Amino acid sequence: MLKSRIHAERCCESLEAMVGTIQGALAKGDKVQIIGFGSFEVRDRKERKVISPATGQEITVPATKVPAFKPGKSLKEAVAIPKVVAPPPKAAKRLQVRKRNN
Repeated sequence: MLKSRIHAERCCESLEAMVGTIQGALAKGDKVQIIGFGSFEVRDRKERKVISPATGQEITVPATKVPAFKPGKSLKEAVAIPKVVAPPPKAAKRLQVRKRNN
């Protein structure tokens, strides 16, 4: 579904420019925040030891930096599924009683 009148080619160019800007900022170690959408940042992952499933040997995975995304409030709300509220117990009993009388 197309929500704007921007041609697909211009849209792709804009998206590529935005992704490139975010990648460049993260490469420098900066945090990028898009209000209402979320924030991108670089997190440090510590060195850790894992067991290789192929050989069963313990391997040391070196420390590294990884990109991370934290969704904003608006994005969380847009994705959240509304909870179904059950009727109070008394109302449920009344419904059952009415069904029996019919």
